Amino acid sequence: MKVVIAHNLYSSAQPSGENQIVESESALLADAGVTVLPLLRSSDSIGSLSPLAKATLPLSPMYNGGAQRELTELIRRERPDVLHLHNPYPLLSPWVVRTAHKHGVPVVQTVHNYRHVCADSTYFRDGHPCHDCLGKAFPLPAVRHSCYRGSRAQSVVMATTLAVHRSTWRTVDRYIALAPHIADHLRTFGITDAQVAIKPNGIPDPGRHDETGDGFLYFGRLVDAKGVGLLLDAWERHADGEFGTLRIAGDGPLRGRVEAVAAARADVEYLGLVDHAEIPGVIRAASVVVVPSTYADALPTVILEAFANGRPVLGTAVGGTPYLLGLDEGHDPAETPPGWVVPPEPGALAETFGLAKLRADTLGPLARRRYETVFAPDVLLRRLIGVYEELAADARAATT
Repeated sequence: MKVVIAHNLYSSAQPSGENQIVESESALLADAGVTVLPLLRSSDSIGSLSPLAKATLPLSPMYNGGAQRELTELIRRERPDVLHLHNPYPLLSPWVVRTAHKHGVPVVQTVHNYRHVCADSTYFRDGHPCHDCLGKAFPLPAVRHSCYRGSRAQSVVMATTLAVHRSTWRTVDRYIALAPHIADHLRTFGITDAQVAIKPNGIPDPGRHDETGDGFLYFGRLVDAKGVGLLLDAWERHADGEFGTLRIAGDGPLRGRVEAVAAARADVEYLGLVDHAEIPGVIRAASVVVVPSTYADALPTVILEAFANGRPVLGTAVGGTPYLLGLDEGHDPAETPPGWVVPPEPGALAETFGLAKLRADTLGPLARRRYETVFAPDVLLRRLIGVYEELAADARAATT
């Protein structure tokens, strides 16, 4: 089987779980005997584009001619069975869906965020959830609030792109929703249940270990939506050193605040950006990983990393976090979850640090077991290949 993996890599200046998932999933597919045909762009390349390419860059989210030509040549040369799309913005554009269909290739998209409807992709604005563009033929609120990269001009382009490609998204053959709430998001703009398969992400197994850790770890982008401000507000409600050390890894707009708190308190340590190869060691040095998102984060990869390395998670009850911890609707109350979810409020988070510290060692093995039974690569890879095989068979039947 041949599969085109289409993805616009996010900037390396901002840690991206999505980039990591695409890389690891591609490697797993190749190991399973699937021929992976990459169609990749990187936002890091924007600075080195030619003057002409930079001049046409604002139109790229809507239509990128170079990407369409490359995909057409790839399809003609390799005759792939499926195109699997992840992030199309800004250098691929959703037009790759139309190009693939023009040549009879079915399309799968893994939905990592909400950019089918929301220009910012998060359903989050000015420190709170926002659904102002939901149900609108043209997402004018995104323009009014400069939601895309803080620029009204760029927001006009993205809002227009969303309007133009609303019909494109409805033709995708199969969506992979990372969690049930993502399937709900897809239904809001006309995607049918038959077009959706629920399959969470997985990550490579770092292996079992017997290392002990201490304190708490936050690992991710330093932005409001990820809740680093919420975390600091909660942590500062307690005396210095009461719960060990809080380590914070990542970079982003709130770096200055993190550095200021780390300078003022002996129990806060800022690690800066951490190389991907160092992630297991950083996680194992802690006893609990904190994921304090304030928006509906689709499926935080850091939770998978925590479970794989035998660490429980203290998270907020938004987005995919309850699902990952097995605490979503319909969970078995007799099953002990590998962590805790609390409302995205400083008081609720602050009240749980003590319990998390006390029970971390007990829940660590449960976290590892949940990884092995639900999120291990072999478990999820079979489901993904099954989606490919079904669509490829349907495409062949349609041509006979």
